[in-house]
Amino acid sequence: MRHTSKSFGKIENMLMLTDYRVRQRDYLLEIARALTSRLDVSEVLRLILGASLAMLGGEVGLIALREPDDRFRARASVGVPPEKLHVFKPLLESILIENGDIQYSQLDLKMRLVARALDMRLRQAITLPMVMGGQILGVVFVFRSYVGEYSANDQSILQSFADQAAIAVHNAQLYERLSAEQQRLSAILEHSADGVLIMDASQRIIGFNKALERITGWRQAEALGQLHDSIFFWERVEHGQPLGAALASGWAQRPQADEDEPDTRYVEGDLRRRDGSRISLGITYTALFDDDGRLQNIIANVRDITHFRRAQEAKSAFISAVSHELKTPVALIKGYASTLRREDAHWDEATVQRALAVIEDEADRLAALIDNLLAASKLQAEGMRLTQVSEVDLVELVSRAVERFQTQSDKHRLIVELPPDLPTIRGDEMRLRQVFDNLLSNAIKYSPDGGEIRVTGSFDEQGVTISVSDQGVGIPPEDLPHIFERFYRVDNALSRRTQGAGLGLYLANAFVKAHGGRISVESTLHKGSTFHVWLPRPLA
Repeated sequence: MRHTSKSFGKIENMLMLTDYRVRQRDYLLEIARALTSRLDVSEVLRLILGASLAMLGGEVGLIALREPDDRFRARASVGVPPEKLHVFKPLLESILIENGDIQYSQLDLKMRLVARALDMRLRQAITLPMVMGGQILGVVFVFRSYVGEYSANDQSILQSFADQAAIAVHNAQLYERLSAEQQRLSAILEHSADGVLIMDASQRIIGFNKALERITGWRQAEALGQLHDSIFFWERVEHGQPLGAALASGWAQRPQADEDEPDTRYVEGDLRRRDGSRISLGITYTALFDDDGRLQNIIANVRDITHFRRAQEAKSAFISAVSHELKTPVALIKGYASTLRREDAHWDEATVQRALAVIEDEADRLAALIDNLLAASKLQAEGMRLTQVSEVDLVELVSRAVERFQTQSDKHRLIVELPPDLPTIRGDEMRLRQVFDNLLSNAIKYSPDGGEIRVTGSFDEQGVTISVSDQGVGIPPEDLPHIFERFYRVDNALSRRTQGAGLGLYLANAFVKAHGGRISVESTLHKGSTFHVWLPRPLA
């Protein structure tokens, strides 16, 4: 009976052991499935750590992952108060890897010290390296309150679990990096200054960034799912082919032989926005193909070239205006000089003096134009710097300027109303003279029917304001924001008949800003304009 009982006990122990092995393998399989189904690194690490503690009967656990600099950093823990995480630092710093294996010479001692620092009841520390492709990705540390031995089968199961854990961590890290890269790319595309449009093979919009909302006037939610041509309607094409015409001509039917040079199409012109207004755009289309050579997507980079167009038009207008401005005085100088040199004519002294006066005036006009061109060029390259700063009496400066201009016109009445106690300022008298000369000259030029030109002034503790008002043609509201831009001129019949290269107000604005001041304008069409120049007073 004792033998029978003993034999029965052995059989029962074997059955219990077999059942334990089965349950262990089932548990391992369940954990492996759970690991491979998760792609969040933090969640994967918590699952690995929970499974490790359950399989090994542990009470405290920590996972350290290997960083690109080969150092190990704690990424997940169980049973460790936050204030005690620092006790793992010597342990993590002592992890050495040689020939792809962890060196345990100092590691075992450090693990025992960590176990004591955490809880005196912890008796055993277990290390599970997570290895994939011969590379150690991280280490699982498990601490428990008893000492146990492992059979070869136990070690095999634990290593299988560690290998599965390494694969899960690797996949989660790849997914994390891929997600971060996708988010970075999405942020770049979404917040790009240029419009970015993504279409499928049927030209249906599947990507539409914020810049396109501003450019086209269509909201992103409204544009997604629409066909390209329902959003992008060209009123005028100056260069290239619209997308529909390019596709009809055979573009994007097959990939380029040279993959380093993708086949692109560029179109430039005026597009009608959703509100009916026009905008100048340049769009570059790029076709993307799958591995079988089928069209997958069309990517469009959309750039607002309105300012570029305006600059080109201003440049052309400037060249035309400067050519005209140079040609007129040169022609007059040459004409009068040729007349005076005629050998068959004898001119009286009065005629000679009048001719010489015209030559001198036109030469001064040429010199002023050249000075303005040089000043604008220098300002663009170096910025504006004041070189001759002194005390400036604005009452005297403005009064002299008014006297000079009053002699040039008998149709205008120039009135000066400046407070006699207007304070002086520190500034460059020559530059400030140019500012007020320009404002008075413009007031006369753009008041062809005459009228009053009034110069007034006021001051407070901060600064002095000089205002120049006329009763001329005024400035259209749409031109006011651009009136101080380089080479900008209001496009109307009067400005086309009036001399100027569009540099006067640009330079006046630069000179005033160089003094720390500001210049502004108020204007009513057909009633006149008022320019205000504010200049700061020197500190007491």
